[in-house]
Amino acid sequence: MFKKLVSLTLLSAFANIAIADEASVKKAVEAIYPKIKVESVTKTPYAGLYEVFMGGQIIYTDEKMTFLIAEGRLVDTKTKKDITGERMEELTKIDFASLPLNQAIKVVKGNGSRKLVVFSDVDCPYCKRLEQNELTNITDVTIYTFLYPIAQLHPDSANKSKSIWCASNRVKAWEDWILNNQLPKTTGSCDVPLEKIGELARSIGVTSTPTLIFADGKRMLGAQPYKEIERAMIAAAKK
Repeated sequence: MFKKLVSLTLLSAFANIAIADEASVKKAVEAIYPKIKVESVTKTPYAGLYEVFMGGQIIYTDEKMTFLIAEGRLVDTKTKKDITGERMEELTKIDFASLPLNQAIKVVKGNGSRKLVVFSDVDCPYCKRLEQNELTNITDVTIYTFLYPIAQLHPDSANKSKSIWCASNRVKAWEDWILNNQLPKTTGSCDVPLEKIGELARSIGVTSTPTLIFADGKRMLGAQPYKEIERAMIAAAKK
């Protein structure tokens, strides 16, 4: 019993030391970069490295903050796993259930049993490539598309988004445009949630289109091959 108590005491002490180290690293980083929010600091099992998640990216440092590794990838040589990539997936997960899906265009394919969210700019060529070459190969999914015009790149995207959103048949208008480059000939006036979608995108760190979000909260950037999207959807369904 005494040995067990000693063991528990030691484990507790080590845990407190680790927490203290992480807290001191966080404090040191914040002192150097006071304008960037430090989301988390976690000690890794690799050579005394600390993982620091800040400004939407992972950087690495030591307990004394004597160096920084930025925009690098930490790879486990034994397993060949991209540790940085896996951690980014976890740290940038989104609560899918909290997304305001009523502000998205809802397209049901097949039985619609699976769910996928896409942030799309109507004038983004990669968004069109995603829709035309990849998503056309996927079925049994409900796709929620948030119209997210990026004015700096596509000045007329907001107007086209409004035209599509206010069409009498929103789904048809979206598919006519994204697949055939045909905008609605006539549209009415309506409340368009572009500002709300912009706020949502900024709050969850969506900075480019297309950005896909799966049911497990993980995201994928760009017009990835449909097999990769399908693989991610299967993985999401298992969780």
